[in-house]
Amino acid sequence: MSRKIKAAIYETHGNPAEVLRVVEQDLLTPAADEAVVKMRAAPLNPADINAIEGKYPVKPTLPATPGMEGAGVVVETGAKVTNLAVGAQVILPHNFGTWREACVVRADRLIAVPPEIDPVQAAMLKINPITAWRMLHDFVPLQRGDWLIQNAANSGAGRAVIQIAKELGLRTVNIVRRSELVDELRTEGADVALLDDDNVRDQVKESTGGAPIRLALNAVGGENALRIAKTLASDATMVTYGAMSLQPLTIPNGLLIFKNLRFTGFWVNKWYDNATPEQRAATFMPLFQMAKRGLLQTKVEKEYRLEEATAAVAHAMKNRRNGKVVFRFDS
Repeated sequence: MSRKIKAAIYETHGNPAEVLRVVEQDLLTPAADEAVVKMRAAPLNPADINAIEGKYPVKPTLPATPGMEGAGVVVETGAKVTNLAVGAQVILPHNFGTWREACVVRADRLIAVPPEIDPVQAAMLKINPITAWRMLHDFVPLQRGDWLIQNAANSGAGRAVIQIAKELGLRTVNIVRRSELVDELRTEGADVALLDDDNVRDQVKESTGGAPIRLALNAVGGENALRIAKTLASDATMVTYGAMSLQPLTIPNGLLIFKNLRFTGFWVNKWYDNATPEQRAATFMPLFQMAKRGLLQTKVEKEYRLEEATAAVAHAMKNRRNGKVVFRFDS
């Protein structure tokens, strides 16, 4: 392949539509333990936007190429690479910088993906589905038929929770802030979908028959999260993994004293840092199987070419989107 590639870079933090640009770079020759991956697809995630703005906790050395997840095909391998063959579809390492046509990366950091999975879907398996899977397994021991509740249910992670919970036999209460999403999520498998308001507690109780809810997933914060916390059973856990409202979560003392609720957080970056290769593989395996069967799908609103990076990031920053914005590279 050509040793020249195009890559998106930013040299200073700021408005992504203003500071991001696409440049031509040299593609390095792989070392003995490296592989060359030709990119197929890379999503534009909120964390990518935050990183360009300078608001993300992880600060890369500038100039930097954005892109925390993506998928591609191995087109060349170093002499000592034995775990991957040319032609294999792979997921790129976490926080690698995927908004580029091709890259050179250590082969043992790549995750092979079944070829049956569409590249665009493969590119989005590493953050939201992993987040959903780990939150459903790491905090409360849930059994088939148990209920959980979440806000931001229409987000990428929220929809992954619905899909994975359905496969695990769990039942979901899904809180949204736009009325048109209620029927949409029910169609997609939500057991209960409700519009967020001051009556949520009573509506949840009626919809679930008063069943105990021991797990809540919070990506909003503020009053929305407090209303959800009030639906929980004693000794339940709320896991916070986002803060879309930009408002803090304020907990009345009574919820701690009399209901013994537990409040904790989850950040997928930290999970990747701490997980062994075996733990990562064990988490990806069921997600791959679901994706192959069409049971785990991320909605895509629009695909862009890398050369359209400015328009793509502007689109990704819009509110009320109905799916992901994705870079799609030539096959």
